[in-house]
Amino acid sequence: MDEILDIVNEKGEIIGKAPRSEIHGNNKLLHRVVHVLVLNRKGDILLQKRSMNKDVAPGRWDTSVGGHVNEGESIQEALERETMEELGIKPEEVRFLYTYIHTNPYESELVYTHECLHEGPFKYDKEEIEELRFWSIEEIKQSLGKGILSDNFEDEFRRFMEFKNKRNTGG
Repeated sequence: MDEILDIVNEKGEIIGKAPRSEIHGNNKLLHRVVHVLVLNRKGDILLQKRSMNKDVAPGRWDTSVGGHVNEGESIQEALERETMEELGIKPEEVRFLYTYIHTNPYESELVYTHECLHEGPFKYDKEEIEELRFWSIEEIKQSLGKGILSDNFEDEFRRFMEFKNKRNTGG
């Protein structure tokens, strides 16, 4: 069954609805997604290796949690649902970081990025995710542009590092 997603404008206001199959493949239709960057106490970021049967970035390492906001669902509801579906956890103290628009030839997403601290254990669906592991910031930097990481995550990582730098310098 094709999920129905809200089509939004740049402010996140709902302006229509469409099946996922119409939204993916048409980067003119902006839709909302949630990302959760799960960090451990050392500051490493949990990444998921996407299953080869995914239609976007199969076999590539991606954001800890990423998923669509379904029709009529709040950002918070989507965040909780996706985190439980993808990692089998209900994280506490999730912090909103920023929002941005990610566009590639396939789709356009209004991304709501959050972070949380969690050491595991994690329970994931092996049909959706091949592997989970924490990556150091340095490992991620060394993997940029090499086809190992999804383009979505590479964009997310650059934004996250800019955000962290501004936060740490008081900017």
